[in-house]
Amino acid sequence: MKSVLIIGAGQFGSNIAKRMKELRCKVMAVDESEACINEILPYVTSARIGDSTNEEFLRTLGVSDFDVCIVALGGLFQTSLETTSLLKELGAKKVVSRATNNVQMKFLLRNGADEVVYP
Repeated sequence: MKSVLIIGAGQFGSNIAKRMKELRCKVMAVDESEACINEILPYVTSARIGDSTNEEFLRTLGVSDFDVCIVALGGLFQTSLETTSLLKELGAKKVVSRATNNVQMKFLLRNGADEVVYP
């Protein structure tokens, strides 16, 4: 069974969680918003409320234990970039990050993303 960490429980993150549930993956979702976490709960194995740019918080998640970490943050690019970099530094096996343009893609790839997606 694949294990997936989804950081960002908005529309994009929720759609990924739903698909991962269909594929019978073990999924943990993380978001700063309690409301977003409450909405995604039916589709994930576990969920945490927290700041993905906080290294100590990410460390408590055990990111190296997940097969893939998906950074599904859409609002603030700097948050996405910091999260991507921290995940890789903490030993994430594979990091897939969301971008909205080619410039963001280049920064994400240079800072730890293994793959970049455009939702």
